[in-house]
Amino acid sequence: MSLENMVSQFEKKASSASPIGGSIKFEVDGQGILIDGSGDSNTVKASDEEADCTISLTAEVLEKLRDGEINPMMAVMGGQIKITGDMGLAMKVQSLMG
Repeated sequence: MSLENMVSQFEKKASSASPIGGSIKFEVDGQGILIDGSGDSNTVKASDEEADCTISLTAEVLEKLRDGEINPMMAVMGGQIKITGDMGLAMKVQSLMG
């Protein structure tokens, strides 16, 4: 999955979701996708800027999460997903995925 494709998919979900109240960066195979929901809406862009919460994972794991093939909590506990920063924001990721 290309970076542009991942950004596009997040944009579709984020535009219809309520603002998340901070910024989340997905580090997918070393590439950053920043979702900034600190304003009136969520914005998505390819970026390696600092964020309130960073979620590191592979494109394969991201696709499985999106498709509901793996449980997010089990993926974190199994080391497939690493989360740093604001855990409250991490809990809001589901609204941007499903």
